[in-house]
Amino acid sequence: MSSQILAEPDLAARRARVAVGAMFFTNGALFANLIPRYPQIKSDLGLSNAAYGLSVAAFPTGAIVAGMAAGILIRRFGSARVAVAGTVLTGAGVLAAGLSPAAVLFAAALFLAGAMDAITDVAQNAHGLRVQRRYGRSIINSFHAIWSIGAVTGGAMAAVAIALGLPLGAHLSISGALFVIIALVALRFALPGPDAEPVEERTTAGRPAARPAVSARIWLMVGALVVIAIGGALVEDAGNSWAALYLSGSLHAAAAVAAWGYIALVGAQFLGRTIGDRLVDRFGQRAVARAGGVIVAVGMGIALAFPSVPGTILGFAAAGFGVATLVPAAMHEADELPGLKPGTGLTVVSWLMRLGFLLSPPIVGAVADHSGLRAGLLVVPAAGLLVIVLAGVLQPRRATEA
Repeated sequence: MSSQILAEPDLAARRARVAVGAMFFTNGALFANLIPRYPQIKSDLGLSNAAYGLSVAAFPTGAIVAGMAAGILIRRFGSARVAVAGTVLTGAGVLAAGLSPAAVLFAAALFLAGAMDAITDVAQNAHGLRVQRRYGRSIINSFHAIWSIGAVTGGAMAAVAIALGLPLGAHLSISGALFVIIALVALRFALPGPDAEPVEERTTAGRPAARPAVSARIWLMVGALVVIAIGGALVEDAGNSWAALYLSGSLHAAAAVAAWGYIALVGAQFLGRTIGDRLVDRFGQRAVARAGGVIVAVGMGIALAFPSVPGTILGFAAAGFGVATLVPAAMHEADELPGLKPGTGLTVVSWLMRLGFLLSPPIVGAVADHSGLRAGLLVVPAAGLLVIVLAGVLQPRRATEA
């Protein structure tokens, strides 16, 4: 048996890790400062639930439209520069959304913010993987946990701003400037040089190696993984788009208290991500996903069946904890499927899961206008049940080798 001691990362790699962490933090915090302000914006613009749902759907629409441009931009300018430029433009879009005097301008600003957020997301993950290769071990999950910290921080900042009566424009200007400055400082400590291109497998003749045809079963598994990821997206969007609105409108919570529905969801999601790797190693992706689906369905189901402000906040927390590992699990499993070119499964799941963010707001809004927002939020326990049914495509616990 050989024992290999991994070399300690050099100073540049350690600094770059902090820089990427700062990028993830700002990405989580920027948009989170806007979300608790949605009820005020909806009221100021006089939007119905359906119109509001269509408006906020502009954010994931922008992400879907622009997401594929990230690779081209990264190859041209480098992942760190693209991530930081996207952060600056995301901040501009968030500020414009908060100051929009009409619904169409609000939707257009969210479209810009969503497009830039998608590009930032791909670029910061790409740079994070560069740093991970320098470390020689997995550190990518820590970046996603930092994103959750940023989201909680941004939501808490918004709650404080609301409690202090800070005008929307002043609040978003201050938060935007702060996080843009952090991102620009982080750029100075990112890894220099171009991003490494993946090495393509080749035959001895120098031509790409032939791959067997992908079976229908593999594509069915990809489809199931996409649905699992969409289930996670549906739950996240419920917290993003509707938690504050449901608490302040249907349950008559104060605006500062209503912000805690979203904060509870992303905070519990962070907790789930910090312990998720250990749980998966011990019990397997399948068991952890099914347990998460049960937590989502039962926790939010009880909150909707017996509505109260504390119970609803706890319900959103249960939902966030339950979905913490779903999207990473779906992406990891898709990337491991046999027969697909490297990155194909991951790309398909990453791309199509955004349909959950796109379709959820108008669907929930339409149901809310017809039957009330409480009925619209049944999408959350329904997503939990869907995950329970489909979790069989995920890997069980691996047998421990002697």
